[in-house]
Amino acid sequence: MAQTSASPIVPVSRRASRGRTPSGRPNPIDVHVGARVRLRRTLLGMSQERLGEALGLTFQQVQKYERGANRIGASRLFDLSRVLDVPISYFFEDMAEGVETASPRHMVRATEDPPEVEDNVMSQRETLELVRAYYRISDPQVRRHVYDLAKALGPSGEKAD
Repeated sequence: MAQTSASPIVPVSRRASRGRTPSGRPNPIDVHVGARVRLRRTLLGMSQERLGEALGLTFQQVQKYERGANRIGASRLFDLSRVLDVPISYFFEDMAEGVETASPRHMVRATEDPPEVEDNVMSQRETLELVRAYYRISDPQVRRHVYDLAKALGPSGEKAD
C-alpha cells in the first residue's frame, strides 16, 4: 500500500484578470464610475428601468453597471453621457485618492487587492433623495432657508461660505 503524504494546502496567489482585483472583486475604478452613473441617474429622478430603456438594456444590466460588477465600455459610456446629460469626464470626477492605481494596467501584475475605499456620503440614497427634494423647492428664498437650517443643525466648526 502506497503511503500518501498529506501536504498542507497552500493558497496560490492569483493575479488580477480582466481588470478585476486578485480576489475577483470589481475594479475600484469600475465601482467609482458605476457610483457616478447611479448618482446622476438618481439626481435626475430617473429609475434604473427608464435608464435601461434609453440604453436598450434591462434594469439588471444597469444595476450591474452601477455596482461595478460589469465594466462599462467606451461606446456605452458615450451613450450614458448623452442620456444622463453629462460630459464623459463626469464619470471620473471626485475619484478617491489612490483609486487610479487600480487601473487594469496596474492590476495585471497585482497579487493583492488595493486598499478598500470608503463609501462616499454623496453616493448614499439618503443624500441623493435629500438633494433631489431640495432642488424641487421652486422658491429660491425658501430653498435658502432650508439650506441655512441644515447648516445651523449641523456641527459647528465647519467652514462657512
